[in-house]
This record gives sequence, C-alpha cells and structure tokens, in this order.
Amino acid sequence: MSVLVTGGAGFIGSHTCVELLNSGYDVVVADNLCNSKPDVMDRIALICGKKPVFYQIDVCDCEALRCIFQQHQIDAVIHFAGLKAVGESCGIPLRYYRNNLDSTLSLLECMQEFGCKKIVFSSSATVYGPSNPSPYTEDMPVNTATNPYGWTKVFIEQILRDTAAADADFSAINLRYFNPIGAHESGLIGDDPDGIPNNLMPYIVRVAAGQLEKLTIFGDDYPTADGSCVRDYIHVVDLAKGHLKALEYANMNRGVEAFNLGTGNGSSVFELVEAFENANNLTVNRVIGARRDGDLPAVWADTQKAKEKLNWSAEKTVQEMCADSWNFVKKK
Repeated sequence: MSVLVTGGAGFIGSHTCVELLNSGYDVVVADNLCNSKPDVMDRIALICGKKPVFYQIDVCDCEALRCIFQQHQIDAVIHFAGLKAVGESCGIPLRYYRNNLDSTLSLLECMQEFGCKKIVFSSSATVYGPSNPSPYTEDMPVNTATNPYGWTKVFIEQILRDTAAADADFSAINLRYFNPIGAHESGLIGDDPDGIPNNLMPYIVRVAAGQLEKLTIFGDDYPTADGSCVRDYIHVVDLAKGHLKALEYANMNRGVEAFNLGTGNGSSVFELVEAFENANNLTVNRVIGARRDGDLPAVWADTQKAKEKLNWSAEKTVQEMCADSWNFVKKK
C-alpha cells in the first residue's frame, strides 16, 4: 500500500514515516521544508534501513501534486502539511488561511482526480474551542476556535465532512492531537523548529542546552493544583502509531470519524519542567510571567473512543517523553 505523507519531514510527519516504513508501507513524502530540514529523510533511512520517496514541493501547488499522483499509485494520504504556530497565526492570519486551506483543497482535488478515497488529517484539540469542559469527547461541538490556526482546523474538518457527504466511497479520519512531545528513541529525529520555539518542550530543552537564557512560565495563578496551565502531553511515537491505526480504520470504513489522540491525563507546566529535570538530572532556569491571552487553564482528552474503535492507546510516560526530548538535543 502506497501512502502520500504531506509535511512528512516535520516533527510528527517524520515519526509517522518511520512507523509506516517499519510496517511495510510504501511512503511518498511531499514537503516544502519551510519549517523542517532535508536531512530528515536520511535520518529516517538510518532508522528504518530505507528512505521515503521525497518531493520538495508546496502542497498548495496543484500541478506539482498532480505529478506525484501521476508517478505513484497513491492509495491513501496522511495530511500534515500546514502552518502550526498559534501565536504566529494571530499576527499573520491571512497567510495561515491561504496556506492551510489551499493545501487541503489542492490535495483533495488531486485525490478526487486520481481516485484516491482515503485521508487521515492532522487536526487538533484546538477545534474544541474555549467553551467545552475537559476532558474533551469527540461528540462535543467543534464550531469555535480562539485563533486563526484553530479555525483552519475547524474549517478543514468541515471540508472533509462535506467531501464525504458527496462521495459515499470517501473515508476521512480527523485526528485531534493534544500536546505532542518527545522524540524517537534513536535520537535521530525530534522536534527541531526554526528560530525561537513556540511550544513548551522545545523551549525547555533549548534552555537546558544553554541556547536560550530562561524559560518563562506564563501564569501561576490559574485555577489548577499548582497555578500553572495543565495540558495532555503525548509522546510523538505513540501519536505516530495512532496514525497507522487510523489508516487501518479508514481502509475498513467509509465516511468521517474524529478521534482524540492524547493520554487522558493532564500535567501542569510546573510538573512537566520538574519531570524533565528529574529525568535528565538537569536544572532549567525559569521565571514566572504574566498569563498569555487565550491560554485555557486545563485541557486534556477523553481517549475512550480511540481505545474502542482504533484499538489504540498511548503507552509512554511523561518521564520517557522528557528523556527522549533531551536525547535528541544531545545527539544533534
């Protein structure tokens, strides 16, 4: 079975490529490398003993995508490609809407033209918006968001529902991620964003490595046990394995389904920093700052549906996530 992985050189995409290759899939990657590095394909080859077929293209480019579909019999798509920084999306919303929506529309049009009927979409817990209480369940309303990045996920999920409604043979899986961290146990691939990281764990490891001076914890007066925000952190390898389960489900079912991919447990910012320090025998220089606009006090998943329908659940601990994140930085 041949799978096109858009954004396959990125953090989650690269780990999913590893799991796909190790499970016997033929993997084709399309990535414009706007926030990833070309040597990721070589690193995947070192882990798996084989390399994905790689095309450096922008997924918004219909003609470039058509060439891939012409060259390969694509049976299914896993769609990661898109801009993903919440804060940045508030400053440049038009770029986020143009990129994330155009890439999806171009991809779906090519899939339709070449008879490819299966897609697994990289969605997000941001689709649940500010009003739903944790733990989030997949049957909650998802017609709100607090930032342009989140709205692109809401809109794309709707596009997929509409596409499936118009084609009885179409199968789409919306995977709503919580907070992926960690790295492959080899230390060869991990989260390596360009510039100043937008997410917590890459920031922690760069402070620990001396690349950044200090970690600012945004708020210690939330209505949580220790006053800092609580999130559901999931190991990226567990998350990648969830995509394979979703692909199997898409092969057996038609229509649209949404699944939460998280652990079902929340950890506060203070707890995550302390877990990192304990796992790696390090100290992270940190200060307390003001709350950030839009940050919710506590967010975590109900994962029962994924357990029952996908036969998937997260296995790795927060300590393993922290140790693997540091191992990746040490080996860079």
